[in-house]
Amino acid sequence: MKYILPTYCLLFLSFTLQAQANYEEEKVPKYTLPELLVAENGIKINTPAKWTNIRRQEVLSLFEEHVYGKVPEFTYQTSYSVKELPSTGLPKNAVAREVEVRIFNSKDTIRINILVFLPAESQHPAPLFIGYNFHGNQTVHANPHISVTSNYVINSSKLGISGNRVDESSRGIRTGRWPVDQILKRGYGLATIHCGDIDPDFDDGFENGIHSLLDNNQAGQWPTISAWAWGLSQAMDYLQLDPKIDANAVAVIGHSRLGKAALWAGAIDKRFALVISNNSGCGGAALSKRKYGETVKRINTSFPHWFSTNFKAYDDNENTLPLDQHMLIALMAPRPVYVASAEDDRWADPKGEYLSIYHAGAVFDLFGKGRFTNPQSPQVNSPRIDGNLGYHIRTDGHDLTLYDWEKYLDFADIHLKK
Repeated sequence: MKYILPTYCLLFLSFTLQAQANYEEEKVPKYTLPELLVAENGIKINTPAKWTNIRRQEVLSLFEEHVYGKVPEFTYQTSYSVKELPSTGLPKNAVAREVEVRIFNSKDTIRINILVFLPAESQHPAPLFIGYNFHGNQTVHANPHISVTSNYVINSSKLGISGNRVDESSRGIRTGRWPVDQILKRGYGLATIHCGDIDPDFDDGFENGIHSLLDNNQAGQWPTISAWAWGLSQAMDYLQLDPKIDANAVAVIGHSRLGKAALWAGAIDKRFALVISNNSGCGGAALSKRKYGETVKRINTSFPHWFSTNFKAYDDNENTLPLDQHMLIALMAPRPVYVASAEDDRWADPKGEYLSIYHAGAVFDLFGKGRFTNPQSPQVNSPRIDGNLGYHIRTDGHDLTLYDWEKYLDFADIHLKK
């Protein structure tokens, strides 16, 4: 296993890089975005069929080659074990359960624990949000019956987490990010997974998590963001089997690095009916070529395990990228997409996040699903929605808040409750 830098070293590196970042629009370099609606052979993409049959696969392949890597071919089996939990602390008649997904082959076994909340039974299966959490399912709700993760977690002095492990004291410490009661009362289910169940978030040489099922020569080709996206699709396989869940109305959501994974999951798996990026920044919703806040070099330096080795060729060299993140958002078309930023989260480049969804609108427009016509982002706390595109920038900083969730639920009401 590779040597792991102590947490204080990583924090010092992160703070140092943020202090050196460009936060001035005047210093954003001139850049040209790659063409969305021109195929590699020069054909103009002017119909939904041409986008779907020609250009979409080209764009997807570019991201696999240059940014996220590609899922390697490997043999594995899957089994499910469902455990109903007492609904302690939940709204009346709500349901809580844990689903253990075993993924195994002759090399190893990993276990993914999906925590599922469902609203009171109705005549129809429930639409549902699914997303990763950072520190274990037990942090999402104070229900004492939720299993405490034994996997690696990210240290947090703010949350009192050290040694990369959690215990009973971590129950419910992230309820602010996961307003379970409000989600259930709006008629939606919620499924969440600790990201460390799929792949621990440190540079381990791709030895642990899902990579333990691979041959050594395969593991390094499959970076962590891509592995997390794959894990969301594995969870979707289960959700399709649950008769109480409307598998045609599942929204995938992610915050920060997990927002990057949610976007990539939505790009490669069309089963996700709605895709939400919350403060996902560089390698997520923000344009790389702007070099504002976190840049390609900074993210590859701090988190070398997140992206493909090929992505490192663009450290301080973003102008040669044959793609940019507006093309990632375009891969969702015509499905609904919501991107959100925060006013004080300059590291994630709010303007760059808005410009991505703005430029992606050209593809959504082909399908008659709306586009933003104003290149200027909306005022703070004033969401902008046009057809299947949604965006807001709120006050405060890097977080997933109740305000964000209220806007996502409103957007989902339009697109998932039909």
